[in-house]
Amino acid sequence: MLKREGAKIHPKECERLKKSTGKHYFKLLLLQKASKLSKAQRAKREQEEEERKLREEEEARIRAEREEQERVERERKQKEVERLELKDLERREAELKELHHLLEENHTAVTKWKTEAVEIAKWERYMRCDGAPDPAVQKEMNTYMSLWRDDPEVNITLVLQQCNLALQLVDELEDLLKDITDPQERQKYQEVLINLQELIHSKHHLATEEILKSASENVSTETGNMQTVIKDDNITLCLWANLNKIPRFKSVSFSEAGLSFELPKQLAVSDIAVRILHTRYDHPSSLARMTHLRTHTPSNRVHPAMQSTQRMHISQSEASLWSRRNSPEPEEIQVSHVQTQMEALDVRDPTSPPEEHTVINPVAQVVDLMEYTPLGGVFYYDAFHLPPQIQYAHGWKFVQVLRTGMQVFSYQAEKSGLDGHEALPCPLVGVSVTLPESVVFLEAPQVARWDAAGISHCEIHLKDPTKSKILKRSTPKGKQWRMDGITDVSYDESEGKISFKMDSFQAFALMQKTYANLPFQSWELRPLGQDSALYTVNGAFMNISITIQDNKCMLQSEQEGGLSHLIGKWMSGSDLQRAMVDAGVNIFVNEYTHKYVSSTAKDPLTEHAAYEQMALFSSACAFSWSKWNAKCGAEHLVMQVCEHHDPSPVPKDSWSLYLLGAQRSRKLAITETSEAFSPDHYPGSEFHSTFIHLLQDTMSPDGIAQTRNSHHLFVDTVQSLLCATRPLMYS
Repeated sequence: MLKREGAKIHPKECERLKKSTGKHYFKLLLLQKASKLSKAQRAKREQEEEERKLREEEEARIRAEREEQERVERERKQKEVERLELKDLERREAELKELHHLLEENHTAVTKWKTEAVEIAKWERYMRCDGAPDPAVQKEMNTYMSLWRDDPEVNITLVLQQCNLALQLVDELEDLLKDITDPQERQKYQEVLINLQELIHSKHHLATEEILKSASENVSTETGNMQTVIKDDNITLCLWANLNKIPRFKSVSFSEAGLSFELPKQLAVSDIAVRILHTRYDHPSSLARMTHLRTHTPSNRVHPAMQSTQRMHISQSEASLWSRRNSPEPEEIQVSHVQTQMEALDVRDPTSPPEEHTVINPVAQVVDLMEYTPLGGVFYYDAFHLPPQIQYAHGWKFVQVLRTGMQVFSYQAEKSGLDGHEALPCPLVGVSVTLPESVVFLEAPQVARWDAAGISHCEIHLKDPTKSKILKRSTPKGKQWRMDGITDVSYDESEGKISFKMDSFQAFALMQKTYANLPFQSWELRPLGQDSALYTVNGAFMNISITIQDNKCMLQSEQEGGLSHLIGKWMSGSDLQRAMVDAGVNIFVNEYTHKYVSSTAKDPLTEHAAYEQMALFSSACAFSWSKWNAKCGAEHLVMQVCEHHDPSPVPKDSWSLYLLGAQRSRKLAITETSEAFSPDHYPGSEFHSTFIHLLQDTMSPDGIAQTRNSHHLFVDTVQSLLCATRPLMYS
């Protein structure tokens, strides 16, 4: 085949041309035909190029038109935003004043009610005339403790009655300490508290000694040893006296108390008594917190919301003071407390990390009581020298009285000796505990032992006194829970039983991570009627619902195990909070929570302002979690809201999204199912300086009236619950 510049001539055509023309004429024809074909091809190419140019021009025109439309739309939106912002600015002062009036009115009424409640409580205490001292008066407390310390009463029944009164005083002292800010005054009350707790424990010790003195009179016919269980509302006392001294002895079970223990052979043949005292309260942990926790005074820039240990609370005057200290334009702070609070929201950089509170870094194996919480009380696992038993002769009863009192039987399972001598290997002591029925363990419990002293000298007592050796074991300075020294841990979840071994007799407790149920998966606050609402939190392990009625709260949960003493019981918000934490269903946060739980960084002032206004409208509006809250930045909040008057659940299509900011709030155009977040406002909606005025734009007159009739105690309870859980940050 012949080719020229891309043109082609069929082979048969070539042969025909060769025959009909000469050689040179054939070449000329060939070149002419090839030239014609190349021109046609060029024309086609030119046509295609022209079409391409026309197509590109059309696309450019369409793109330019689209960009122009987008520009016009942006300008329209910008003008609309500027118009709405200007309109919001014109009514800003009036809205802030109205919000301030509502908040101040509620705050004044709540303060008055609380003051009257305190006075009533004082009067009722005075009228009791039961001889109990006033915990607030240190002189009365010192006199009370001195007289009780000298009281020779050792009967277990009477002692427990006395201890129950003392425990009430302990609770009152702990409540009193929460409100004391002066360091010296606080230290005085802490000393009184510690002395009273130690006195209670010493009374248990004396009553235990009295029981053991007559152990030989209460021998079990089956084992030849004494075994008894004594219970009341606050303690369970399990006592076993080794009177028979059988070498093949293995274990003792207190079935009615859900406790059992194992002893090594060396102890099974010794004159010892074993006590497991289960207190349903926890005094060692409060001592550990007072001893090891240091909190530096925060600077002026730290919002008061970050200082409370149980709830985020700020008064309007505090907000005003905070804004005065931090606002770059102090001359503008003149309108009202609420306005200064709202303006102050933009002062602090919300993206900056919160100022840290210093906590002593725990050494290895020392329990951090911010990360872990003891549940179910404390188990004091002790061994004592069996005291001299009562003897009878000729109708007389003889009792040998030891001046030193009942002595602790020190035992340490050591593998190494002193002075180059090898110590006898001593087996560990074992114990089994059925988990208390009054608590919920969301995960397998951790066991911690109480380290009460710095350096201890431990003595091993064997049947042959000549083989006794004194062993010294150095431990860190005490008054702390530790997780070392606990071995062979076995947890049976189906039976709710945990077993383990220790190298000595020590007090122990069962621990759970404080924030195991955080962060929340979702939350909802919806009204049930006037001054009534249901607050639901879906936690990491279990869901919790709290019904709020006036100033009372009631816990609801599908899981009744461990919560039967709480579910369906009305109590104050603070009492319910304490009871839930003690029961292991903690949903409450404090200033340390962010160190242990992942959270969505939010400006605390913006967050607190949201909780204030949500509480004001909680009788007529439902509020719920939104996934966009984590996408809108630290300076904004997003939640779902709708007006709701039916006690039944909120229909899914009723929700609308709202964006809350430091200066203004808006209703969003996006929905919870949108593909991406957008701050564009809902068409036809307006901007407002306060959240409640934004909500009023779409609420019915009856709904607005219902919010204005909300009782101040109901509003305060809802706000306290929201501030204590901070769902906008920890979900």
